[in-house]
Amino acid sequence: MRSKNMELSGWGRALSAEVRAWRPERAPGLAEAFRAEREDGVIVYAGGRSYGDAPLNGGGDVIMTGRLDRILSADWETGEVVCESGVTIGDLMRVALSHKFIVPVSPGTGFATVGGGLANDVHGKNQHRHGSFGDHVQWVDLMLPSGEIKRITPVGDTADLFNATVGGIGLTGIMLAMSIKLRRVKSNAVLMREKKARNLDEFLAMQEEAREKHAYVVGWIDATARGRSLGRGIMESADDSQGETDAPMGGRKRMPVEMPGYAMNPVSIGLFNALYYHRLPFGGRERQAPVTQFLYPLDAIEDWNRLYGKRGFYQFQCVLPEAESAVGLRKLMEAISDAGTGSFLAVLKSMGKWGRGHLSFPMPGYTLALDFPHKPGVIELLERLERITLDHGGRIYLAKDGAMKAESFAQMYPKLDEFRAVLDRIDPNRVMDSDMSRRLKIRG
Repeated sequence: MRSKNMELSGWGRALSAEVRAWRPERAPGLAEAFRAEREDGVIVYAGGRSYGDAPLNGGGDVIMTGRLDRILSADWETGEVVCESGVTIGDLMRVALSHKFIVPVSPGTGFATVGGGLANDVHGKNQHRHGSFGDHVQWVDLMLPSGEIKRITPVGDTADLFNATVGGIGLTGIMLAMSIKLRRVKSNAVLMREKKARNLDEFLAMQEEAREKHAYVVGWIDATARGRSLGRGIMESADDSQGETDAPMGGRKRMPVEMPGYAMNPVSIGLFNALYYHRLPFGGRERQAPVTQFLYPLDAIEDWNRLYGKRGFYQFQCVLPEAESAVGLRKLMEAISDAGTGSFLAVLKSMGKWGRGHLSFPMPGYTLALDFPHKPGVIELLERLERITLDHGGRIYLAKDGAMKAESFAQMYPKLDEFRAVLDRIDPNRVMDSDMSRRLKIRG
Protein backbone atom coordinates (compact mmCIF):
# COMPACT_ATOMS: atom_id res chain seq x y z
CA MET A 1 0.00 0.00 0.00
CA ARG A 2 1.25 3.47 -0.87
CA SER A 3 1.14 6.46 1.41
CA LYS A 4 0.73 10.10 0.43
CA ASN A 5 2.20 13.23 1.92
CA MET A 6 -0.53 15.79 2.48
CA GLU A 7 -1.79 18.58 4.72
CA LEU A 8 -4.71 17.82 7.01
CA SER A 9 -6.62 20.07 9.38
CA GLY A 10 -9.15 19.74 12.15
CA TRP A 11 -12.73 20.77 11.44
CA GLY A 12 -12.02 24.23 12.86
CA ARG A 13 -9.24 24.70 10.26
CA ALA A 14 -7.23 26.85 12.67
CA LEU A 15 -4.75 23.99 13.14
CA SER A 16 -3.22 21.84 10.41
CA ALA A 17 -0.28 19.49 9.92
CA GLU A 18 1.84 17.95 7.17
CA VAL A 19 1.49 14.19 7.51
CA ARG A 20 2.12 10.91 5.72
CA ALA A 21 -1.37 9.55 5.15
CA TRP A 22 -2.53 5.97 4.59
CA ARG A 23 -6.03 5.19 3.34
CA PRO A 24 -6.75 1.43 3.59
CA GLU A 25 -9.75 -0.02 1.79
CA ARG A 26 -10.32 -2.87 4.23
CA ALA A 27 -8.99 -4.22 7.53
CA PRO A 28 -6.03 -6.18 5.99
CA GLY A 29 -4.79 -2.96 4.39
CA LEU A 30 -5.11 -1.22 7.72
CA ALA A 31 -2.85 -3.82 9.31
CA GLU A 32 -0.32 -3.29 6.52
CA ALA A 33 -0.34 0.47 7.07
CA PHE A 34 0.00 -0.04 10.81
CA ARG A 35 3.10 -2.22 10.34
CA ALA A 36 4.89 0.34 8.14
CA GLU A 37 8.22 1.63 9.39
CA ARG A 38 7.97 5.04 11.03
CA GLU A 39 9.79 7.28 13.45
CA ASP A 40 7.17 9.78 14.55
CA GLY A 41 4.17 7.74 15.61
CA VAL A 42 0.72 7.30 14.10
CA ILE A 43 -2.85 8.34 14.85
CA VAL A 44 -6.23 7.67 13.22
CA TYR A 45 -7.93 10.37 11.15
CA ALA A 46 -11.53 9.20 10.86
CA GLY A 47 -14.37 11.54 9.84
CA GLY A 48 -12.34 14.72 10.27
CA ARG A 49 -14.88 16.25 12.66
CA SER A 50 -12.65 16.79 15.67
CA TYR A 51 -12.17 20.54 15.76
CA GLY A 52 -8.57 20.82 16.95
CA ASP A 53 -5.41 18.71 16.76
CA ALA A 54 -6.57 15.39 18.23
CA PRO A 55 -6.42 13.60 14.81
CA LEU A 56 -3.27 15.40 13.57
CA ASN A 57 0.31 14.17 13.74
CA GLY A 58 2.65 16.71 12.22
CA GLY A 59 5.70 15.06 10.64
CA GLY A 60 4.29 11.62 11.38
CA ASP A 61 1.67 9.23 10.04
CA VAL A 62 -2.11 9.16 10.06
CA ILE A 63 -4.32 6.26 9.03
CA MET A 64 -7.57 7.38 7.41
CA THR A 65 -10.32 4.89 8.25
CA GLY A 66 -13.26 6.43 6.39
CA ARG A 67 -13.41 3.56 3.88
CA LEU A 68 -13.83 0.96 6.62
CA ASP A 69 -17.53 1.69 6.54
CA ARG A 70 -19.45 -1.59 6.44
CA ILE A 71 -22.29 -2.63 8.69
CA LEU A 72 -21.30 -6.24 9.33
CA SER A 73 -24.44 -7.57 11.04
CA ALA A 74 -27.66 -6.40 12.65
CA ASP A 75 -30.26 -8.05 14.87
CA TRP A 76 -33.47 -6.07 14.42
CA GLU A 77 -35.14 -7.95 17.25
CA THR A 78 -32.64 -6.83 19.89
CA GLY A 79 -31.16 -3.73 18.24
CA GLU A 80 -27.56 -4.94 18.31
CA VAL A 81 -25.50 -3.73 15.33
CA VAL A 82 -21.92 -4.70 14.53
CA CYS A 83 -20.10 -2.30 12.21
CA GLU A 84 -16.65 -1.17 11.16
CA SER A 85 -15.22 1.92 12.82
CA GLY A 86 -15.51 4.12 9.71
CA VAL A 87 -19.31 3.91 9.53
CA THR A 88 -20.71 7.39 10.09
CA ILE A 89 -23.21 7.90 12.88
CA GLY A 90 -25.59 9.54 10.39
CA ASP A 91 -25.53 6.53 8.03
CA LEU A 92 -26.09 4.17 10.94
CA MET A 93 -28.94 6.40 12.11
CA ARG A 94 -30.69 6.25 8.73
CA VAL A 95 -30.43 2.45 8.59
CA ALA A 96 -31.59 2.11 12.19
CA LEU A 97 -34.60 4.40 11.71
CA SER A 98 -35.82 2.24 8.83
CA HIS A 99 -36.11 -0.59 11.38
CA LYS A 100 -37.64 1.56 14.15
CA PHE A 101 -34.40 1.95 16.09
CA ILE A 102 -32.17 4.94 16.77
CA VAL A 103 -28.53 5.48 17.67
CA PRO A 104 -29.06 6.19 21.39
CA VAL A 105 -26.47 8.97 21.66
CA SER A 106 -25.47 11.20 18.79
CA PRO A 107 -23.28 14.32 18.60
CA GLY A 108 -24.22 17.46 16.69
CA THR A 109 -23.13 16.01 13.35
CA GLY A 110 -23.97 12.78 11.59
CA PHE A 111 -20.65 12.86 9.73
CA ALA A 112 -18.64 11.75 12.74
CA THR A 113 -17.73 8.06 12.59
CA VAL A 114 -18.58 5.52 15.26
CA GLY A 115 -14.84 5.12 15.88
CA GLY A 116 -14.44 8.85 16.37
CA GLY A 117 -17.58 8.85 18.49
CA LEU A 118 -16.09 6.32 20.88
CA ALA A 119 -12.59 7.82 20.82
CA ASN A 120 -14.11 11.11 22.01
CA ASP A 121 -16.96 9.54 24.02
CA VAL A 122 -19.30 11.99 22.31
CA HIS A 123 -22.54 13.13 23.88
CA GLY A 124 -25.75 14.61 22.54
CA LYS A 125 -28.79 16.62 23.51
CA ASN A 126 -30.00 13.72 25.68
CA GLN A 127 -26.87 13.25 27.80
CA HIS A 128 -28.81 13.84 31.02
CA ARG A 129 -30.96 10.81 30.24
CA HIS A 130 -28.96 8.45 28.01
CA GLY A 131 -25.36 9.24 28.90
CA SER A 132 -22.57 9.19 26.34
CA PHE A 133 -21.66 7.10 23.30
CA GLY A 134 -19.44 4.75 25.27
CA ASP A 135 -22.36 3.71 27.46
CA HIS A 136 -23.95 1.93 24.50
CA VAL A 137 -20.94 0.09 23.04
CA GLN A 138 -20.86 -3.60 24.03
CA TRP A 139 -17.43 -4.53 22.67
CA VAL A 140 -14.66 -3.26 20.40
CA ASP A 141 -12.16 -5.15 18.29
CA LEU A 142 -9.02 -3.10 18.89
CA MET A 143 -5.71 -3.38 17.06
CA LEU A 144 -3.18 -2.68 19.78
CA PRO A 145 0.08 -0.79 19.10
CA SER A 146 1.82 -4.20 19.03
CA GLY A 147 -0.38 -5.29 16.12
CA GLU A 148 -2.33 -7.76 18.24
CA ILE A 149 -6.10 -7.63 17.82
CA LYS A 150 -8.05 -7.87 21.05
CA ARG A 151 -11.77 -7.78 21.77
CA ILE A 152 -12.32 -5.42 24.69
CA THR A 153 -15.47 -5.08 26.79
CA PRO A 154 -16.72 -2.79 29.59
CA VAL A 155 -16.58 -5.66 32.10
CA GLY A 156 -14.05 -8.37 32.81
CA ASP A 157 -10.29 -8.51 32.24
CA THR A 158 -10.30 -5.89 29.47
CA ALA A 159 -12.44 -3.29 31.27
CA ASP A 160 -9.49 -1.02 32.07
CA LEU A 161 -8.39 -0.98 28.42
CA PHE A 162 -11.99 -0.41 27.34
CA ASN A 163 -12.27 2.57 29.70
CA ALA A 164 -9.01 3.96 28.33
CA THR A 165 -10.26 3.58 24.76
CA VAL A 166 -13.58 5.34 25.52
CA GLY A 167 -12.64 9.00 25.28
CA GLY A 168 -8.97 8.10 24.76
CA ILE A 169 -8.65 10.17 21.52
CA GLY A 170 -7.26 7.21 19.59
CA LEU A 171 -4.16 6.62 21.72
CA THR A 172 -4.87 2.99 22.69
CA GLY A 173 -4.82 1.64 19.13
CA ILE A 174 -7.01 1.37 16.06
CA MET A 175 -10.64 0.33 16.34
CA LEU A 176 -11.60 -2.21 13.68
CA ALA A 177 -15.23 -2.95 14.58
CA MET A 178 -17.65 -2.57 17.45
CA SER A 179 -21.03 -3.72 18.71
CA ILE A 180 -23.54 -0.97 19.46
CA LYS A 181 -26.85 -1.40 21.26
CA LEU A 182 -29.51 0.74 19.55
CA ARG A 183 -32.63 2.17 21.17
CA ARG A 184 -36.11 1.25 19.94
CA VAL A 185 -38.41 4.09 18.79
CA LYS A 186 -41.88 4.30 17.25
CA SER A 187 -41.15 6.82 14.51
CA ASN A 188 -38.52 8.83 12.66
CA ALA A 189 -39.57 12.10 14.31
CA VAL A 190 -39.43 14.13 17.50
CA LEU A 191 -41.91 16.60 18.94
CA MET A 192 -39.83 19.69 19.67
CA ARG A 193 -40.58 22.87 21.58
CA GLU A 194 -38.80 26.23 21.44
CA LYS A 195 -39.06 28.92 24.08
CA LYS A 196 -37.21 32.16 24.79
CA ALA A 197 -35.17 32.82 27.91
CA ARG A 198 -34.61 36.48 28.78
CA ASN A 199 -31.35 35.99 30.70
CA LEU A 200 -28.99 33.37 32.08
CA ASP A 201 -30.86 32.78 35.35
CA GLU A 202 -34.10 32.18 33.48
CA PHE A 203 -32.28 29.94 31.00
CA LEU A 204 -30.84 27.70 33.73
CA ALA A 205 -34.19 27.46 35.53
CA MET A 206 -35.90 26.46 32.28
CA GLN A 207 -33.27 23.81 31.54
CA GLU A 208 -33.46 22.40 35.05
CA GLU A 209 -37.21 21.99 34.72
CA ALA A 210 -37.04 20.63 31.17
CA ARG A 211 -34.48 17.92 31.85
CA GLU A 212 -36.84 16.33 34.37
CA LYS A 213 -39.59 16.10 31.75
CA HIS A 214 -37.98 15.73 28.33
CA ALA A 215 -35.54 13.36 26.62
CA TYR A 216 -33.66 16.08 24.71
CA VAL A 217 -32.73 19.50 26.11
CA VAL A 218 -30.47 22.09 24.46
CA GLY A 219 -30.28 25.83 24.12
CA TRP A 220 -28.83 28.45 21.78
CA ILE A 221 -27.40 31.34 23.75
CA ASP A 222 -26.70 34.90 22.60
CA ALA A 223 -23.02 35.35 23.44
CA THR A 224 -23.13 39.05 22.52
CA ALA A 225 -25.85 40.10 24.99
CA ARG A 226 -24.89 42.26 27.96
CA GLY A 227 -26.31 43.64 31.18
CA ARG A 228 -29.74 42.38 32.17
CA SER A 229 -29.93 40.36 28.94
CA LEU A 230 -26.66 38.48 29.58
CA GLY A 231 -27.23 34.83 28.71
CA ARG A 232 -30.50 35.28 26.88
CA GLY A 233 -31.35 32.65 24.32
CA ILE A 234 -33.72 30.03 22.98
CA MET A 235 -34.23 26.71 24.72
CA GLU A 236 -35.25 23.60 22.80
CA SER A 237 -36.68 20.44 24.29
CA ALA A 238 -37.90 17.36 22.46
CA ASP A 239 -39.24 13.84 22.90
CA ASP A 240 -39.78 10.88 20.63
CA SER A 241 -42.86 11.39 18.50
CA GLN A 242 -45.52 8.71 18.29
CA GLY A 243 -46.17 9.42 14.60
CA GLU A 244 -44.05 9.37 11.46
CA THR A 245 -43.22 12.53 9.56
CA ASP A 246 -43.24 12.86 5.79
CA ALA A 247 -40.94 15.87 5.97
CA PRO A 248 -37.61 15.30 4.20
CA MET A 249 -34.87 14.04 6.48
CA GLY A 250 -32.82 17.07 5.45
CA GLY A 251 -31.21 18.14 2.20
CA ARG A 252 -27.83 19.85 1.96
CA LYS A 253 -26.71 23.24 0.75
CA ARG A 254 -23.08 23.93 0.05
CA MET A 255 -21.11 26.99 1.09
CA PRO A 256 -20.54 28.39 -2.42
CA VAL A 257 -17.37 30.33 -1.59
CA GLU A 258 -14.81 30.76 1.13
CA MET A 259 -16.05 33.61 3.29
CA PRO A 260 -13.55 36.45 3.73
CA GLY A 261 -12.12 36.62 7.23
CA TYR A 262 -13.58 40.05 7.89
CA ALA A 263 -17.14 38.75 7.37
CA MET A 264 -17.14 37.32 10.89
CA ASN A 265 -16.87 40.49 12.94
CA PRO A 266 -18.58 41.75 16.12
CA VAL A 267 -21.16 43.73 14.12
CA SER A 268 -22.24 40.85 11.84
CA ILE A 269 -22.25 38.35 14.71
CA GLY A 270 -24.25 40.71 16.94
CA LEU A 271 -26.76 41.36 14.15
CA PHE A 272 -27.20 37.64 13.49
CA ASN A 273 -27.72 36.88 17.17
CA ALA A 274 -30.31 39.64 17.59
CA LEU A 275 -32.25 38.50 14.51
CA TYR A 276 -32.10 34.86 15.57
CA TYR A 277 -33.37 35.66 19.07
CA HIS A 278 -36.24 37.83 17.88
CA ARG A 279 -37.37 35.44 15.12
CA LEU A 280 -39.23 33.35 17.72
CA PRO A 281 -42.52 34.57 19.24
CA PHE A 282 -42.13 35.09 22.97
CA GLY A 283 -44.74 32.43 23.65
CA GLY A 284 -42.57 29.94 21.77
CA ARG A 285 -43.73 27.25 19.37
CA GLU A 286 -44.12 23.50 19.06
CA ARG A 287 -43.65 21.35 15.95
CA GLN A 288 -42.82 17.87 14.75
CA ALA A 289 -39.52 17.40 12.94
CA PRO A 290 -37.39 14.55 11.60
CA VAL A 291 -35.05 13.43 14.35
CA THR A 292 -32.02 13.81 12.08
CA GLN A 293 -32.98 17.41 11.34
CA PHE A 294 -33.26 18.10 15.06
CA LEU A 295 -30.00 16.38 15.96
CA TYR A 296 -27.87 17.62 13.04
CA PRO A 297 -29.03 21.14 12.10
CA LEU A 298 -25.66 22.26 10.74
CA ASP A 299 -25.29 19.19 8.53
CA ALA A 300 -27.76 20.90 6.21
CA ILE A 301 -24.90 23.23 5.18
CA GLU A 302 -22.03 21.36 3.58
CA ASP A 303 -18.61 22.72 4.60
CA TRP A 304 -20.18 25.23 6.98
CA ASN A 305 -16.75 25.65 8.57
CA ARG A 306 -15.83 27.80 5.54
CA LEU A 307 -18.00 30.54 7.08
CA TYR A 308 -14.98 31.59 9.10
CA GLY A 309 -12.61 32.09 6.17
CA LYS A 310 -9.23 30.53 5.48
CA ARG A 311 -7.87 31.11 8.97
CA GLY A 312 -10.66 29.02 10.46
CA PHE A 313 -11.93 29.12 14.01
CA TYR A 314 -11.47 27.65 17.47
CA GLN A 315 -14.29 26.06 19.37
CA PHE A 316 -14.29 26.26 23.14
CA GLN A 317 -16.43 23.78 25.05
CA CYS A 318 -16.35 23.29 28.78
CA VAL A 319 -18.51 21.63 31.39
CA LEU A 320 -18.99 22.99 34.91
CA PRO A 321 -20.25 20.96 37.87
CA GLU A 322 -23.81 21.62 38.97
CA ALA A 323 -22.90 23.60 42.10
CA GLU A 324 -20.59 25.94 40.18
CA SER A 325 -22.62 26.36 36.99
CA ALA A 326 -24.59 29.53 37.75
CA VAL A 327 -21.57 31.55 38.92
CA GLY A 328 -19.10 30.01 36.48
CA LEU A 329 -21.30 30.41 33.40
CA ARG A 330 -21.93 34.05 34.26
CA LYS A 331 -18.19 34.70 34.48
CA LEU A 332 -17.62 32.93 31.15
CA MET A 333 -20.36 34.94 29.43
CA GLU A 334 -19.06 38.20 30.90
CA ALA A 335 -15.53 37.42 29.70
CA ILE A 336 -16.78 36.69 26.18
CA SER A 337 -18.94 39.81 26.12
CA ASP A 338 -16.09 41.99 27.42
CA ALA A 339 -13.72 40.61 24.76
CA GLY A 340 -16.11 41.73 22.02
CA THR A 341 -15.20 38.66 19.96
CA GLY A 342 -18.69 37.21 19.80
CA SER A 343 -19.89 33.82 18.65
CA PHE A 344 -22.84 33.14 16.39
CA LEU A 345 -22.89 29.48 17.43
CA ALA A 346 -23.17 29.21 21.22
CA VAL A 347 -24.84 26.19 22.79
CA LEU A 348 -25.81 25.48 26.39
CA LYS A 349 -26.73 21.94 27.43
CA SER A 350 -27.51 20.13 30.65
CA MET A 351 -25.50 17.05 31.59
CA GLY A 352 -26.56 14.47 34.13
CA LYS A 353 -24.14 11.55 33.92
CA TRP A 354 -20.40 10.93 34.24
CA GLY A 355 -18.64 9.45 31.23
CA ARG A 356 -17.18 5.99 31.78
CA GLY A 357 -13.80 6.62 30.15
CA HIS A 358 -10.64 7.73 31.95
CA LEU A 359 -10.62 10.86 29.75
CA SER A 360 -14.37 11.19 29.17
CA PHE A 361 -15.61 14.77 29.17
CA PRO A 362 -19.14 14.62 30.69
CA MET A 363 -20.00 15.30 34.33
CA PRO A 364 -23.29 16.34 35.96
CA GLY A 365 -23.71 20.06 35.34
CA TYR A 366 -23.88 22.36 32.32
CA THR A 367 -21.76 22.49 29.18
CA LEU A 368 -21.19 25.62 27.11
CA ALA A 369 -19.81 25.53 23.55
CA LEU A 370 -18.84 28.53 21.41
CA ASP A 371 -17.05 29.20 18.12
CA PHE A 372 -14.50 32.04 17.85
CA PRO A 373 -12.94 33.22 14.57
CA HIS A 374 -9.18 32.74 14.46
CA LYS A 375 -8.20 36.38 14.85
CA PRO A 376 -5.81 38.40 17.04
CA GLY A 377 -6.81 38.15 20.68
CA VAL A 378 -8.64 34.83 20.44
CA ILE A 379 -5.88 32.81 22.14
CA GLU A 380 -5.85 35.26 25.04
CA LEU A 381 -9.64 34.89 25.34
CA LEU A 382 -9.36 31.09 25.31
CA GLU A 383 -6.73 31.27 28.06
CA ARG A 384 -9.08 33.40 30.16
CA LEU A 385 -11.97 30.98 29.62
CA GLU A 386 -9.68 28.07 30.47
CA ARG A 387 -8.75 29.74 33.76
CA ILE A 388 -12.39 30.38 34.69
CA THR A 389 -13.27 26.78 33.87
CA LEU A 390 -10.45 25.48 36.04
CA ASP A 391 -11.32 27.80 38.92
CA HIS A 392 -14.86 26.41 38.99
CA GLY A 393 -13.95 22.72 38.89
CA GLY A 394 -14.79 22.20 35.22
CA ARG A 395 -13.02 20.68 32.24
CA ILE A 396 -12.52 21.34 28.53
CA TYR A 397 -13.69 18.91 25.82
CA LEU A 398 -10.76 17.30 23.99
CA ALA A 399 -12.79 16.77 20.80
CA LYS A 400 -13.09 20.55 20.43
CA ASP A 401 -9.83 21.73 21.96
CA GLY A 402 -6.84 23.22 20.19
CA ALA A 403 -5.33 25.59 22.75
CA MET A 404 -5.54 24.22 26.31
CA LYS A 405 -2.31 24.11 28.34
CA ALA A 406 -0.91 20.81 29.60
CA GLU A 407 -0.97 21.98 33.21
CA SER A 408 -4.70 22.74 33.03
CA PHE A 409 -5.44 19.44 31.32
CA ALA A 410 -3.75 17.48 34.12
CA GLN A 411 -5.86 19.27 36.73
CA MET A 412 -9.12 18.88 34.82
CA TYR A 413 -8.83 15.13 34.22
CA PRO A 414 -8.24 13.36 37.57
CA LYS A 415 -8.00 9.90 35.99
CA LEU A 416 -5.05 10.89 33.78
CA ASP A 417 -2.62 8.72 35.75
CA GLU A 418 -4.87 5.68 35.24
CA PHE A 419 -4.92 6.42 31.51
CA ARG A 420 -1.14 6.80 31.40
CA ALA A 421 -0.72 3.48 33.19
CA VAL A 422 -2.73 1.70 30.48
CA LEU A 423 -0.68 3.35 27.71
CA ASP A 424 2.60 2.46 29.43
CA ARG A 425 1.46 -1.16 29.53
CA ILE A 426 0.16 -1.54 25.96
CA ASP A 427 2.33 1.00 24.13
CA PRO A 428 5.73 1.32 25.82
CA ASN A 429 7.33 2.40 22.53
CA ARG A 430 4.79 5.20 22.01
CA VAL A 431 3.63 4.00 18.61
CA MET A 432 0.38 5.97 18.94
CA ASP A 433 0.98 9.70 19.00
CA SER A 434 -0.64 12.97 17.94
CA ASP A 435 -0.19 16.71 18.04
CA MET A 436 -2.71 16.88 20.89
CA SER A 437 -0.92 14.17 22.85
CA ARG A 438 2.34 16.09 22.63
CA ARG A 439 0.78 19.50 23.34
CA LEU A 440 -1.04 18.28 26.44
CA LYS A 441 1.84 15.99 27.50
CA ILE A 442 -0.63 13.15 27.81
CA ARG A 443 2.17 10.58 28.01
CA GLY A 444 3.90 12.65 30.67
